Amino acid sequence: MMEWMSWTVPTAAFFGVIGLILVGMTTWELRSPSILRRGFLPIVTTRGDRLFIGLLGSAYLHLLVIGVTDWSIWVAFALSLVWLLAVMRWG
Repeated sequence: MMEWMSWTVPTAAFFGVIGLILVGMTTWELRSPSILRRGFLPIVTTRGDRLFIGLLGSAYLHLLVIGVTDWSIWVAFALSLVWLLAVMRWG
């Protein structure tokens, strides 16, 4: 018998928020095309590039904090969110 993934409320909320971010970024790009920009990242990026880099970095940072510290999951979430916002703003 096949086992199915259990969709908890936090899991569904996480994927729902990611979906809303993608819809929002697509709408923003269609209304106002982004321009290439160089920030603190060592490459020239667009808004979409920075979103991808920020989400990927946030995931790794979150796992790192949970894996090597005994800090609360909310601290890991806060640090990941700060990283994502910093990449989106100044990356």
